[in-house]
Amino acid sequence: MNPTVAAENINFIQRAFSEGGVVMYVIAAIAILSLIVIIDRMTKLKNLSVDKREFTDQIFRLVVAGDLRQAISFCDARPAPLTNTVKAGLVQAMNKRPDEEIQVAMDAAVMREMPKVEGWVSFLAVFGNVSVLAGLLGTIIGMIGSFRAVAAADPATKALELSRGISHALNCTAFGLLVAITCIVAYGLFQHRIQNTENEVIETSMTLLNLVASNREKFKD
Repeated sequence: MNPTVAAENINFIQRAFSEGGVVMYVIAAIAILSLIVIIDRMTKLKNLSVDKREFTDQIFRLVVAGDLRQAISFCDARPAPLTNTVKAGLVQAMNKRPDEEIQVAMDAAVMREMPKVEGWVSFLAVFGNVSVLAGLLGTIIGMIGSFRAVAAADPATKALELSRGISHALNCTAFGLLVAITCIVAYGLFQHRIQNTENEVIETSMTLLNLVASNREKFKD
């Protein structure tokens, strides 16, 4: 980037915060918290993801072969919501528990694992709404200050005071909306990813239950 353009952008941001007042710092704090949540979820979701096709192919092959211990060890080597849920069912199957108990164990594992995937994602929706409201608050404060300044100013400076108040209001509105849009888009993308993960876990657990039910006679002690 051209150094002159970069300097102009920095000066623009500094001027916007200077003109926007205290509310701009509230919006900045919301932006920082939102960024922390976004980075945290991106990192955690990457660490908690596994290749579903590769994993299920290997696990189902071991279940059909009756080698549940090896299947459990395979799950232990790849800790994630999907593998932990499958492991819960395999442990019950190895202990020769009925199908109902296997399903209950996997359902409990889903309830235990999904909060790890969701994390603080729901707060992004809260941050998005709060940033809009903070921007609106800054806009109202700016307009009130503008009209008060205009009422008290002499005719020669009324236009200047009015422009300052409007600048205050528009800076808060713009930055509040920018933070809100970022939060809402990130929230939607994370929710889509979380829902896909949950669907994969539930689908795999149902398939595993059917596979266990039809291959019980092959299981090794």
